[in-house]
Amino acid sequence: MTFQIDINGDCIARLRPITEDEPTLRARALLTLSEEEDLASISHPSQRIEWLACRVALRQLIEAQGMPYRGSQKDEYGKPHLIDSPWHISLSHTSGWAAVVLHRLQPVGIDIEPIREQFRRVVPRVLSESEIVHAAGNPNRLAVYWCAKEALYKLYGKRQLTFREHLYIEPFADGALSLIGHVYLPNHEAQANVGPLTIRCFQTGPGLLAVAY
Repeated sequence: MTFQIDINGDCIARLRPITEDEPTLRARALLTLSEEEDLASISHPSQRIEWLACRVALRQLIEAQGMPYRGSQKDEYGKPHLIDSPWHISLSHTSGWAAVVLHRLQPVGIDIEPIREQFRRVVPRVLSESEIVHAAGNPNRLAVYWCAKEALYKLYGKRQLTFREHLYIEPFADGALSLIGHVYLPNHEAQANVGPLTIRCFQTGPGLLAVAY
């Protein structure tokens, strides 16, 4: 079953389980030449299937809005964009699941994650001191921080950012559906900092889904 999540009037996400094999997904994706080249660079079979499932979900989401889907292409930073459309998109996948989101007006980022014990091991390089104190080793809070920061990273869409130094999530209540995030750019270029940004969190699919906009 495919899940559609209406974030607001301009932002819609779609989450779908991956049940098809690669030939079936390829037939449904109708890839462009540049997408074929991207797929050719992926060697792991399960990653190829997840990548294709994201493109199928994206095509379905765009066409469900009554718009023609002409494919996607990456910019110089690897951020995906729709071809011949001003809408903003983001994609995420994990084992067995694919997720996409579109925003009609502004940059957007999405991430899906299972809740895993390994989040405890990455705390020192992912969270700031204040975030570590707030997380208090709680695996659910750590998962929210990770998922929300991934969504922020994809929203910004450029490199040279670290989760610990440049992405910040304000303290949140357990079970909160809406968080506030900030992107602090390198070299303290305050005039170019991004935020505050809204991050919607949902317990669904493999565990967590976060959308930043």
